[in-house]
Amino acid sequence: MENALRRYFPLFILPTAIAFVIGFVGPFIMGLWLSFCEFTTVQNATFVGFQNYFKAFADETFLYSLGFTGLFAVTGLIIVNVAAFALAAMLTKKLKGTNIFRTIFFMPNLIGGIVLGYIWQLIINGVLARFDAALNLHAKYGFWGLIILTCWQQIGYMMIIYIAGLQTIPGDLNEAADIDGATGRQRLLRVTIPMMMPSITICTFLTITNGFKLFDQNLALTAGEPAHATEMLALNIFNTFYSRVGFEGVGQAKAVLFFILVVAIGLFQLRATRGREVQQ
Repeated sequence: MENALRRYFPLFILPTAIAFVIGFVGPFIMGLWLSFCEFTTVQNATFVGFQNYFKAFADETFLYSLGFTGLFAVTGLIIVNVAAFALAAMLTKKLKGTNIFRTIFFMPNLIGGIVLGYIWQLIINGVLARFDAALNLHAKYGFWGLIILTCWQQIGYMMIIYIAGLQTIPGDLNEAADIDGATGRQRLLRVTIPMMMPSITICTFLTITNGFKLFDQNLALTAGEPAHATEMLALNIFNTFYSRVGFEGVGQAKAVLFFILVVAIGLFQLRATRGREVQQ
């Protein structure tokens, strides 16, 4: 059986490999080349070296979006994971209705980002209107609006991952901790969290990368208003490419820088958390 699998493995992997090359590798290489060009269409690209990258770093809106996105990603990382972990801990207790609550908390993740953005725009603006304010009047309203939207969408998904991790912790460890007289805090810090590191690795990776890549919710909720003050990196790249004539190459250069940034942060986070995982 193994010999047959090895013999026909290339045949089965070939369609996926072709699709990956056509759908990802090819466009990525083309995009990397275009980041060094001045163009309006792919056919009239002219090589200009690092000029687009210099313009990208000289763009104050891009640098501001970088800082805004970083602050958003870190804030969302902390709130989402702490809340998801707390919910997972509560919903792994032997209580009635836990499955119903798990479903309820997970459901927001099934709704598309654009729809969520417009729904929460109506809700938040409805509340702020009572105080003569709106999302597009101040950056702090847009920032916390994005945080609320993201937390509402992602907490339930991360909660499911944490629940799976909690259920893999051997009961003998908790029993031994109780016998040794460990307090709830000591058991959390010395037993639960170390054994949960694989789940924490996955959730922190997903949360921080999703935070940096956020686009559709940002577009629907604030569209970067007021005056690009709530414009995140993905939306800034989109606006540079499609809203500024002659800046297509700059937008592509920003996209390459964005890719490098997200990959670097993701790899750093994986290395930092995987080093703390405990082998069961």
